[in-house]
Amino acid sequence: MYGTVTAVSSNSEYAFTKPNRDSITLLAGLGVEGDIHAGVTVKHRSRVAQDPTQPNLRQVHLIHEELFAEVGAAGFDVSPGDLGENITTRGIDLLGLPVGTLLHIGDGAVLEVTGLRNPCLQIDNFQDGLLKQVVGRDEAGKVVRKAGIMCVVKEGSSVRPGDTIKAELPGGPHRPLERV
Repeated sequence: MYGTVTAVSSNSEYAFTKPNRDSITLLAGLGVEGDIHAGVTVKHRSRVAQDPTQPNLRQVHLIHEELFAEVGAAGFDVSPGDLGENITTRGIDLLGLPVGTLLHIGDGAVLEVTGLRNPCLQIDNFQDGLLKQVVGRDEAGKVVRKAGIMCVVKEGSSVRPGDTIKAELPGGPHRPLERV
């Protein structure tokens, strides 16, 4: 499975959106250099409130660009970085990857997929009604989360738009993604 990086974003301050950058640097075991969510332990406010000693399984957030067209068809205007992701992708089924997938990006970055982003009410503060577009239920009533995946950095390197992404699936049996 292959894809492409279409945008990279980071923010050193707590904010819902992240400005696009020419490149970001991934740091092994930490996340995106200079990003507010980088660190060995959790940095997301809701997670810190629960237990600040938890390992940070949400070091890097990826969203597939195809989601923007999907929500656009429902009348929402979303661009790279708007939903707080660090890496926007095209052409790779992020939501279909199993836990433990390694994503080889560009010249040497390696991310390990840990799970799904759990969309929160801040999405509706960004654009009213958008939360229902990125989280819903399937025919069986199971919750479906579409707001991207979370990863940890295994090998650091710079990442920039245009970089290739190659997915290396883990040995089976595969575990489907759950919220982290």
